[in-house]
Amino acid sequence: MKIDRTIVKSLPLFARMNDADLDGLLDSATAKRIPQGEAVFEQGQNAVSFFLLLHGRLKVLQVTEDGQQIIVRMVHPGDLFGFAKALQRTDYPGTAMAAAESVVLCWPTDLWPQFVERNPSLAVTTMQTIGQRLEEAHTRIREMSTQEVERRVAHVVTRLAKQAGKQEGSSIRIDFPITRQDIAEMTGTTLHTVSRILSAWEAKGLVEGGRQKLLICNLDGIMLLANSAKDRG
Repeated sequence: MKIDRTIVKSLPLFARMNDADLDGLLDSATAKRIPQGEAVFEQGQNAVSFFLLLHGRLKVLQVTEDGQQIIVRMVHPGDLFGFAKALQRTDYPGTAMAAAESVVLCWPTDLWPQFVERNPSLAVTTMQTIGQRLEEAHTRIREMSTQEVERRVAHVVTRLAKQAGKQEGSSIRIDFPITRQDIAEMTGTTLHTVSRILSAWEAKGLVEGGRQKLLICNLDGIMLLANSAKDRG
């Protein structure tokens, strides 16, 4: 698949790169289309490549030691992911699966040192990304440890609205297929519990659901739930 430089140039990560440097970077990249439901890589697989998401959405899954599957984060267009070498790992810590049909760029892992050496701004951005992910992970751990389920679900829906929301009239539509099971895996709870919460929200006019769809009708109301619900104990 041919790589359109203008699409890559439009991403904040590469906006300051001159055309010659960007072309040099893209010469060593391969573009791949990932159908919805297929994995870019799987947990425990040798980390032979690192990636950039050009289009679509990915969810990064991990299976815990007790066999529970959780969604640890979503990957959005313009995000680097799978850079295990930067984390001093030789394998991928999770499975990156396409939540919608996606297009990724991939580079061989062996090129990672050159990637950051020749592009200092990318190295800085990568470190910032790692920092943000650690902060997000700490936030989610704190939420799961201290907050009631409804508040955790409200936080997840609020984050989705900010990261992947598209205005649709007076409402906000999450612009990739998302199920109640996905939200359960993001919040460390059960499908039954999430279904009960979202059904109650629908009755109050906060959201509208559907098969793999989520329309947020009252974001302020959901944010109020996220910020005012009682913590545990």
